[in-house]
Amino acid sequence: MQVTNAGEIIESSKFNKFHGMLLFWGALIMVFDGYDLTIYGAVVPSIMKEWGITPVETGMIGSYALMGMMLGALIFGTIADRIGRKKVILICTFIFSLFMLLAGFAALAKSPELFGLCRFITGLGLGGVMPNVIGLISDFSSKRTRSRMIATIMAGFSIGGVLAATLSIVIIPNFGWHSVFFFGALPLLLLPLLARTLPDSVGTYLVKKDYKQLKELLVKVNPLYKPSENEQFILNGIEKSTSTVTSLFSNRRAFSTVMFWLAYFMSLLMIYGLNTWLPKLMNEAGFPLGSSLSFLLALNVGATVGAILMGWVADRFGVKRMLIMFYIVAAITILSLGFATNMFLLYLLVAIAGATTIGSQNLSNSYVSQFYPVSMRSTGLGWALGIGRIGGIVGPMLGGYLLASTLTLQTNFLVFALPGVIAALAIFFTDRKSKKAEATVSDSEEQITSIT
Repeated sequence: MQVTNAGEIIESSKFNKFHGMLLFWGALIMVFDGYDLTIYGAVVPSIMKEWGITPVETGMIGSYALMGMMLGALIFGTIADRIGRKKVILICTFIFSLFMLLAGFAALAKSPELFGLCRFITGLGLGGVMPNVIGLISDFSSKRTRSRMIATIMAGFSIGGVLAATLSIVIIPNFGWHSVFFFGALPLLLLPLLARTLPDSVGTYLVKKDYKQLKELLVKVNPLYKPSENEQFILNGIEKSTSTVTSLFSNRRAFSTVMFWLAYFMSLLMIYGLNTWLPKLMNEAGFPLGSSLSFLLALNVGATVGAILMGWVADRFGVKRMLIMFYIVAAITILSLGFATNMFLLYLLVAIAGATTIGSQNLSNSYVSQFYPVSMRSTGLGWALGIGRIGGIVGPMLGGYLLASTLTLQTNFLVFALPGVIAALAIFFTDRKSKKAEATVSDSEEQITSIT
């Protein structure tokens, strides 16, 4: 009987059409993830005007989707390590697409309560899909390309933000702000094709002992692999602990886990605070609505470019080192927005802020997915995103209170800049308590390799 290490087959693979297919679906799902979240910030001025609600009430509605995302990440991230990432991705895509459609009808009905409920359930799907798409991409990527692969699909999130801002500029004046929510239902049409072509994780096939499907999958991942009769498989980094939350605190991972959660909290506070309130903040500073939406467009264009470039930079110079630098640059550029008056400089600063906030979050996802063993990857990433969503909830609410307090523009941007400094410090302190754990995992991997 031959025992084959599936992890080594994946590690030695080169980019091919299988990886291209994964990138396509991952990026497309992230496009709608980014669109569905960013679109609310684009319609905030219109909602406040039509419904006559206060900034605080507007911020609360904006936080409903993020509350749903928090629960979705916690629930579906953990479930996926048990039932498989593919099933969870399909379920979550169905949920967020359907309730984007229903949110559009709720907006037409002028029902803030029903609209808020639809946004909350949309958030459940969005929160559950992201850690599982990242986890699936990470499962089939080699260490030398993993950051780039994850950064590429996460660029889709930023492209979704660009799409949201662009469609809002074009559609809202002609068809009303309600119409932009219907676009978010398009993935419903793609679900049958997604179900037919998307693979499940290697770990799922191993748990089921479905070696026939696993062999066919590994041939697609690495065409140099030649399956044989009576072949059994193992996978690098599988620990005895399962996907329970307590496993995130075992083997000296506790300190780094808490630091990841703190970094995610601060990062998502910045991202969703800016995505929700940047158009309104610039509108209050004297810019017309069209120009204010252009700032949102610049934010997400910068994030798209930054997401791709940062993945390449991180693979070359190290994810942790680049994360610390990018978070510090994010804090500086956001603070500078309150003082710049030149239009070109403002757009440039907004683009850099987008690249370094959303881009840093994308890199954080890559860093966390590589930190935890494959058996708890979705759990670790899901809980980091779930706890981080609390910051995402606080961001829009904080922006509403800041706007209602009539503080200066400089003070508003200072408040959104400080989390960048805290996130940089949190990343700096990660991994300090887990070196022995890493050594243990490395030793176990060497033992596994020796078996084959």
